[in-house]
Amino acid sequence: MRNTGIEYTSAERTPTILPELAELLPPLSGEQLAALEKDILQNGCYAPIIVNEDLVVVDGHNRQQICTRHDLPYKMAVFAFDDLLEAKQWALDTQKGRRNLDKWELGKIALKLKPDIEARAKANMSAGGGDQKSEHARSGSATLPNPISTVDTRKELADTVGLGERTMGKVMQIDEHAPAAVKEALDKKELSIHQGYQITKQVENLPEEQREQAALEAVELAKAKKEIQEKDAEIDREGKIAGVFCKAYEKAVLLDPTEENVRIWAKCTRMTRDEMEDTVKESRELAEVFRTIADLMERLLPERGTL
Repeated sequence: MRNTGIEYTSAERTPTILPELAELLPPLSGEQLAALEKDILQNGCYAPIIVNEDLVVVDGHNRQQICTRHDLPYKMAVFAFDDLLEAKQWALDTQKGRRNLDKWELGKIALKLKPDIEARAKANMSAGGGDQKSEHARSGSATLPNPISTVDTRKELADTVGLGERTMGKVMQIDEHAPAAVKEALDKKELSIHQGYQITKQVENLPEEQREQAALEAVELAKAKKEIQEKDAEIDREGKIAGVFCKAYEKAVLLDPTEENVRIWAKCTRMTRDEMEDTVKESRELAEVFRTIADLMERLLPERGTL
């Protein structure tokens, strides 16, 4: 990939939208799209749309669509790519830094790249000497494994999107064998890939007519367990916060800030002038913290009993 340095305006050229590039990444949420549209309407499209040498949009589909819808001008920067796969990989690498894509979303993107990666592997095999299997057979050795076997493809897919090879393998198994209920739960972020894989394996030997219902029940059970874990985690978090406040107050009530006690503290700890000045500042900040706590506590006072 290289930047050719060539730029066009939307008045000079009209780019081409290729669905397999436009649909490579998950769509923006309604909120994200609205925020992007608001920014463009206020500030214009200040970042160029990236196109390849055939003027196919590689990065910036949402911005290009918004500008077209509102008849706003935009610039296009022409980048050179070896092939469409390199363009897709570059678009993915660029967007991964901007979006919070989870492992399931990355895995689905990798599956979209699978035909391109397999096609490139076949091309590389042909360029590297043709029928390796026949040559190997003539040598009297065992037949070579298929150069684009599942394991090899899985590794390259995993590397392309930044997933572990085992995780990518689970994504491929889910994509091929999982009931719809499992995939829908993963899309909604209600399951982890590991949970989705476990449910898929759990129901795979059931009769087909029972598989979907069994998967749905397993998904609901996993969601219920997750909810309980989240509630337990929230209880634990609240307990830790309460403990910090209790300890702070237990220590604070032990203080008797008379002039004599403060003088003894400074003397016995051999505070320097700078340290005393820092202590003055910190004490006033702490006083402000306790004042804020008092104000908040007043607002929370129940009419009777406890919160």
